[in-house]
Amino acid sequence: MTPAFFQPSSAMIQPYALMDLDDTLFQTQRKIDAWQLLTCQQDELVCATVNKQGEPLSFMTPRQSTMVNWLLACTELIPVTARDTQEIKRVKLPFNSWQVLTHGAVILSPNGDALPDWQAQMHRQLAPLQDKVAHLIDVIKATNQSYGQALKLAIHSDVFLGEQLTIYLAIKHQRKDHQALADLAQRLPSLLDNLTDDFYIHVNANNLAILPHCVHKHHAVQYLLTEHLDNSRPSFGFGDSLADLPFLQLLDWYGTPNHGQLHDAFKI
Repeated sequence: MTPAFFQPSSAMIQPYALMDLDDTLFQTQRKIDAWQLLTCQQDELVCATVNKQGEPLSFMTPRQSTMVNWLLACTELIPVTARDTQEIKRVKLPFNSWQVLTHGAVILSPNGDALPDWQAQMHRQLAPLQDKVAHLIDVIKATNQSYGQALKLAIHSDVFLGEQLTIYLAIKHQRKDHQALADLAQRLPSLLDNLTDDFYIHVNANNLAILPHCVHKHHAVQYLLTEHLDNSRPSFGFGDSLADLPFLQLLDWYGTPNHGQLHDAFKI
């Protein structure tokens, strides 16, 4: 039987848009300047996030703001982000669907509650690693002496089944020495025996993350697509980091902004 030809329809089936946030939909002023993003005047930037003091931190250019308006109006927008449950509150965008947070360790349902089954799965995998994470923190603090205390360590944790568990570690260089972080990423496996058996390391500019293998945006998005999203609806997404690529490749279409790590990796 010959397939029917396409006929335009006014019935709107919203696709899922699974989007990384930082450096994809918005970025700091420093990165706007570094990437020479097309924008008009300073007063045309739109504040997207605030810092802990409630001061503007990240911004959307007019084009990015137009893109986000379109996403909110025409898709079911699902953030897929490294931001944890506290950091996401400082993003001033009206999310009203699922949220994949903390590199995928946390999935929030549309009503804002943590997904129980995913919580149980993460607890089962993270709990046995807590002693190793504590030892890793000690190693990083000792190593910081050779960096002149320039490394800033952030410990990301959350509550799983009533128990506070460390999820992953993030390190920034206070003088934004990206090469120093890249060198540290190379050194870390030699500083802790069998580190890569349980953890992987990701570096993107001034961000170094040490994460358990069980924590990945890919795992969380795959679970969400399989267990909770309507597989008859199309999906697409964008991300700026090489760490985003595995989750993006689960979608029907994917892309990247014209700046950042992923763009640079495939730049011709």
